[in-house]
Amino acid sequence: MNLKEIKALTFDTGGTVLDWHSGFRDAFAAAGQRHGIRRDWAALASDLRRRSMQAMLNLGENGPPEYNFDEAHHFCLEALLEAERLEAFDAQDRRAIAWEAPHGFDAWPDVREGLAALRRDRIVASFSLLSYRLIIDCARRNGLVWDAVLSCEGLGLYKLLPEAYRRAAGRLQLDPAECLMVACHPYDLDAARQVGFRTALVRRPREWGDQPPETPAQGETGAYDLEVDSITELAAALRG
Repeated sequence: MNLKEIKALTFDTGGTVLDWHSGFRDAFAAAGQRHGIRRDWAALASDLRRRSMQAMLNLGENGPPEYNFDEAHHFCLEALLEAERLEAFDAQDRRAIAWEAPHGFDAWPDVREGLAALRRDRIVASFSLLSYRLIIDCARRNGLVWDAVLSCEGLGLYKLLPEAYRRAAGRLQLDPAECLMVACHPYDLDAARQVGFRTALVRRPREWGDQPPETPAQGETGAYDLEVDSITELAAALRG
């Protein structure tokens, strides 16, 4: 790979940059403690993530999107609580889980340093299913600096639709081949690669807590331009 061709890095943000599992798990646990309820809160955190991702992937394929990720967190939580018979969770609990938790996600420990190193030489952008507000709030909380925020909320189409990737590259006034899609999700990288992006896999073995990573079936995966264990490692590889 000719590294000099890469002018921008576009980052998946939920999972690759932010530790959503711990945030949701702890919010569920706090609500449960308020009401004296014990459950497998880690499993419920994963269930909420799974439901909300299903609501967001390819959104806009059949018409203009009617909601963003924040709204998906809310209606997916409502459905989950009904299914789990957790009606005791009140409005305060529901807001804490669906809004306060995701807008306060912690970044993985390598992210702040890694992004700063990458920004010395290249454009670094958040390219995410997440809402603008969620990306902004988490960036401020964690001291992250993005050159651009390319939320699918503003692009009008959501990953994994090919046009979402083309629009992201277009907003940066770059060809897809000049962009490096950075993600811990093979399905995201595969979709980006199909429209000409270069690809970098960042392994996040703890994304789903103690469970192995979950990904929707998207055909063959692998053979990415770079595979690393952290964003600081990615920065070092691109400097080489």
